[in-house]
Amino acid sequence: MKRLLNTLYVMTQGAYLKKEGEAVNVLIERQSKLKLPLVSIQSIVCFGDIMVSPALMGHCTKSGISMCWLSFYGKFIARVEGPVHGNILLRRAQYKITECPEKSISIAKAAVAAKIANARSVLVRALKDHPAMEHAALVDDTQQALKRAVQRVWRESDIDSLRGIEGDAAKSYFGVFNELITTQKADFNFSDRNRRPPLDRVNALLSFIYVMLANDMRSACEVVGLDPQAGFFHVDRPGRMSLALDLMEEFRPFFADRLVLSLINLKQVTGKDFEVTGAGAVLLNEKGRKTVVAAYQARKQDAITHPFLGEEMHIGILMLVQAQLLARHLREDLDGYPAFFWR
Repeated sequence: MKRLLNTLYVMTQGAYLKKEGEAVNVLIERQSKLKLPLVSIQSIVCFGDIMVSPALMGHCTKSGISMCWLSFYGKFIARVEGPVHGNILLRRAQYKITECPEKSISIAKAAVAAKIANARSVLVRALKDHPAMEHAALVDDTQQALKRAVQRVWRESDIDSLRGIEGDAAKSYFGVFNELITTQKADFNFSDRNRRPPLDRVNALLSFIYVMLANDMRSACEVVGLDPQAGFFHVDRPGRMSLALDLMEEFRPFFADRLVLSLINLKQVTGKDFEVTGAGAVLLNEKGRKTVVAAYQARKQDAITHPFLGEEMHIGILMLVQAQLLARHLREDLDGYPAFFWR
């Protein structure tokens, strides 16, 4: 049985997690609210004031179940893991390629091209679904510009120039993102991408979902045996999961951004699911976070046909598959890294 990178998200403040047999028991006010077999869990993410028993923590570290603590609003605090998994030969190959600009940029180009192409597909799909949108011509011009950007990516040989193309493409894409919001326009108006902290409800959704996606992608790297910190596109920084962020780029438009649009346009979230701090940060409240997490987990169960392998799989498996394909490339079993292009 393949794991779907299943993640247990715990958000109720004061909850206590403990091990009972081969299951995790979630207690709230000393009452058992949920029991899950540990074999079905890939990671546990705790928001805010959540307590975990030493026995459960010990079992998770021995079994390869990562535990992550975030603040009440989703800011990363800490992560607990056991011994590093994976083949040392694979990691040596990974490190060797990160030091070789000619080889590392080929992987970076594949990931960036997939990100931009997938962002274009989001716009093309929106034009098809809503042909009468007010600024359809602007959206169409943007998707054409993104198509040209993908072609530029494949011709590029300098990593800094590649980052410039990616940045310009992201700016163009988010420049028309507001046109894709078809309902609740008064509560969900988007002008540009901002973070740390997010200043509007759309950015709050994007940032929150990106955090969960990054955690899942990091877990996928670790399951395969890759070092999630040694990337090919993102600049290395202490504590930064550069490889997880590299692979995450392919999934931002296809998975995260489309989920944000669905949550808003289908009115699964409303303006009442957010709060504004004294500093002006816009954040999901507890009800909003629970709604988003449930939708995120449900979306991971959706099926899709992998464009390279030609096999149908759950989106949750797709993240693991991309990490496996990268590992195969690093081992020289594949001539290039087949990034995920959404069709």
